[in-house]
Amino acid sequence: MSSMLHTPNGRSDVLAFVAQNLRRLRLRSGLSQAALAQASGISRRMIVSLEGGETNISLSSLDRLAEALGASFVDLVSDPDAHSRRIDAVAWRGARPESEAVLLGSVPARNEAQLWTWSLGPGDRYAAEADPEGWHEMVAVTEGRLRIELAAGPITVETSGYAIYSSAQTYAYVNAHAGVTRFIRSVVS
Repeated sequence: MSSMLHTPNGRSDVLAFVAQNLRRLRLRSGLSQAALAQASGISRRMIVSLEGGETNISLSSLDRLAEALGASFVDLVSDPDAHSRRIDAVAWRGARPESEAVLLGSVPARNEAQLWTWSLGPGDRYAAEADPEGWHEMVAVTEGRLRIELAAGPITVETSGYAIYSSAQTYAYVNAHAGVTRFIRSVVS
């Protein structure tokens, strides 16, 4: 599975909040679903399905919706009743049960900063669309070996190593290890 948000049964993941937050933020902005679709480039049908809690969406599409609403990614995916930026919610699952990304929290930066834990099972891969200009990632591998595929060429990061790069390009995380690879990811804009 690529960069799609999805919620397995019985888990409290970010999609549990997307429907409620999307509708609340859209109404606060005074936008109809059609106007939000035009502003974000996301189809009205997708917006209707998201507000109804009936569909999955890519992480980059959530970024586009947030931008059109004058909100942040975290505003869309966090528990609206939480009083801190600690999120602790699964935002992505791969094809293997060991593969997941957990958004730990977020703090204000120029625009936003996010802290994630990731794990990729053997052979699993996460492909991402380019972030807006000015976004960067810092990745620190805590177990295994991670290959980061960038336009300038791949970077391989071993356990206890790290990489820093602009995420304003398409990129992918690939488990380059026979076991599970785990890493911490910080996203800053």
